[in-house]
Amino acid sequence: MYRQALVSGALLAALAVILGAFGAHALKALVTPEKLLVFETGVRYHFYHSLALLATGSIYSHFPAKQLRLSTGLFITGIALFSGSLYAMVFVSINGGSLGPLGIITPIGGLFFIAAWIMLALGIAGAKK
Repeated sequence: MYRQALVSGALLAALAVILGAFGAHALKALVTPEKLLVFETGVRYHFYHSLALLATGSIYSHFPAKQLRLSTGLFITGIALFSGSLYAMVFVSINGGSLGPLGIITPIGGLFFIAAWIMLALGIAGAKK
């Protein structure tokens, strides 16, 4: 088992639940339905990749490859960039603001997710066990 992936996955999943509940209850009254969908997308990807971290930590005990450790960092960075930028976009919009050119962070976060999944696959495929 890879403790960092497991602990990060569990804590990030808890945060996803907290943010999802916040979006469903408090945020609903503050933003448009379109912005709420953006927030929910952030929560959904946040949760998926928190679960991916838990899986990565568990898989590591069977396939202890450096790519799985790299995958962990990529998943965490992807959550921060992809979901974090969506959350920021919604929160900034409450006061009529915008992220402007910083909106490019969202697809960069998506690239980190893709890289994480590829590293996970490569680590499993190439592990000597």
